[in-house]
Amino acid sequence: MKGYFRFISAALVIFILLTSFAAPRTLTDNRELILQLMMQTLKSQHYDAVTINDDYSEKVYELYVKRLDFGKRYFTKSDIQQLQKYTTKIDDEINNSSFVFYDEAMGILKSRLTLVKSFYKDILGSSFDFSTSETIETDEDKVEYALNEAEIRQKWYKLFKYETMTRLSAMMEEQEKALEKKDTAYKEKTFTEMEKTARERTLKSYDDYFKRMDRLVEDDWFSLYLNSIAGAFDPHTEYYPPKDKENFDIQISGRLEGIGATLQEKDDYIKVVRIVPGSASWKQGELKAGDVILKVAQGDEDPVDIVGMRLDDAVQLIRGKKGSVVKLTIKKMDGTVKVIAITRDVVIIEESLVKSAIIEDTKSGLRIGYIKLPQFYTDFTKTGGKGCAEDVKQELLKLKSENVKGIVFDLRDNGGGSLQDAVDIAGFFIPRGPIVQVRSRYGSPLVLEDTDPSVIYGGPLVVMVNTLSASASEIFAAAMQDYKRAIIIGSNTTYGKGTVQRFYNLDDFAYNRNPNNESFGSLKLTIQKFYRINGATTQLKGVIPDVLLPYIYNYSKIGEVELDFPMPWNEIQPASYTTWSSSYSLETIRKNSDKRVAGNDVFNLIEANSKRLGEDESKSLITLKIDDYLAEMEKYKEESKKYENIEKVIESIKVFQLSEDVKTTKADTSAMARIKFWHEEITKDAYIYEAVNVVGDIK
Repeated sequence: MKGYFRFISAALVIFILLTSFAAPRTLTDNRELILQLMMQTLKSQHYDAVTINDDYSEKVYELYVKRLDFGKRYFTKSDIQQLQKYTTKIDDEINNSSFVFYDEAMGILKSRLTLVKSFYKDILGSSFDFSTSETIETDEDKVEYALNEAEIRQKWYKLFKYETMTRLSAMMEEQEKALEKKDTAYKEKTFTEMEKTARERTLKSYDDYFKRMDRLVEDDWFSLYLNSIAGAFDPHTEYYPPKDKENFDIQISGRLEGIGATLQEKDDYIKVVRIVPGSASWKQGELKAGDVILKVAQGDEDPVDIVGMRLDDAVQLIRGKKGSVVKLTIKKMDGTVKVIAITRDVVIIEESLVKSAIIEDTKSGLRIGYIKLPQFYTDFTKTGGKGCAEDVKQELLKLKSENVKGIVFDLRDNGGGSLQDAVDIAGFFIPRGPIVQVRSRYGSPLVLEDTDPSVIYGGPLVVMVNTLSASASEIFAAAMQDYKRAIIIGSNTTYGKGTVQRFYNLDDFAYNRNPNNESFGSLKLTIQKFYRINGATTQLKGVIPDVLLPYIYNYSKIGEVELDFPMPWNEIQPASYTTWSSSYSLETIRKNSDKRVAGNDVFNLIEANSKRLGEDESKSLITLKIDDYLAEMEKYKEESKKYENIEKVIESIKVFQLSEDVKTTKADTSAMARIKFWHEEITKDAYIYEAVNVVGDIK
């Protein structure tokens, strides 16, 4: 349900968006020079030679106004009308290093902040009537700006009432559970008492918020404006003030040290897109891709709302020492909310590395090799460690010695990594030839090739992908598809990120314009684009599998296409390559798979759940009548129960460890326990079983 749990105000969104951009006062002192340096870098280094014209101006205007007032609770229609005269003038201001639009927008916003500060305590000082039939619209696109200050107050009244209601409902549920358990340590409270407590907690949240807002300086607001100018080029292009350089690696990967999750930032939400194998989240098991993180609490401390928070700010809250506990309030895709406690820990390295097994299907007698590659890792430090290509090669050789009749190569949830390793691995399955084209702004595309004529494995090959397979995973799958070397099987499409970013220090472009040796920050901008050997980019469209399967996110909004102003899909000249000679009929394989999937109860449940979640995402009008709200929440919980534990053991599947691996792990009880658990998971995975069936169809 889009925007279903917007617990915090647009004002809080503004603060949290800006906390990571707090920078030295020299930013605003040098704002004309910083803007010039930034535009100079963007114009000369960005992949796309964006023309600074009226169309570009409209994009900057849209981003900036949206980021200033996410929920449309500050500006009035007259405020917007006043600012709209700049919609097509921002390009002129940028070219002239002028800030009239910025200054005027900030003046209006600050006056509205003062207005809200004048009445918020008054609203939260009186009890709410939760028996009236009121609603709140949580989808920003469906919300209208207020006509006047009275309507602004009404918007905030409904927001405070909504936030108090969600806290109140959680307290009521907690009390109900305590009474059911006959917990003698729990003191029963009346509805009035709980409402008062919930309202006081909402008040405290906004007291803290306004204190933080008061500490904002002009540079914080200015950084947000610069990011709107950068973001109009593409969603991965961003400005970083000097103070934020330490967060560069976090921003690139989105990986949260301590719990192990990869996130996507979209509008005012932070969504989990991948769980790192072997991480604390992976071991805990409740946090899933698609979950939205609403709040973060350190142990038993009060939670902090993070709706609208920038990714690197959320990282600072979630990161922590090994052994400490972080509690995440998350919204599941069906709208239900729960608190997950995760004990921070280091990643079990073995779980992030490639591993393989032998799968036997007792029905068909088929014996195939299964390889799982969680990420395209490599030794970036050049300290002698191996990359994943060498590890995959060894697994292939071991599987060949086991006389498997086909291989399933699993890249589901693989977010990418080392491009060179992806190229090398692709080369194991084909004779020499091009694997991917990398195009920069200037010059001809660079073709990365496999130069080794040998083929490590030439038998039947199935590659598994899903919506969370991205970047290098897409390059590998696309190459195997273009060569007709493998059958690609999975969800509607992969993630669709086909661009490369690089950091530039603006100080390097200042030359003789920086006599005081000041630091002006850095830019992360898009410099390259990936293209398949057939000429099509993987950007936006990703890789569409040959065989499509039901998937939990097939009807949900996940992927590059959901970001603001993504780079477009396009084509260039294909590379010269020769396809693999094969005798199977792809159309027959599709028909066989469709027939099996249609008769599979697990896939039918996945499809039904996927459609349900897609429909729930579009529901944004929320009741403020607590009885109706509780009934809706109960309905969602009951619906979700239908789809819990739908995995079941596939009796015909048997999983074995490779003979060579048995020798090296049999004395390690911890490793054997992890292997046993992994094998059990394989026997319950309907996707793997269907991939095995497709290998059989190839043969």
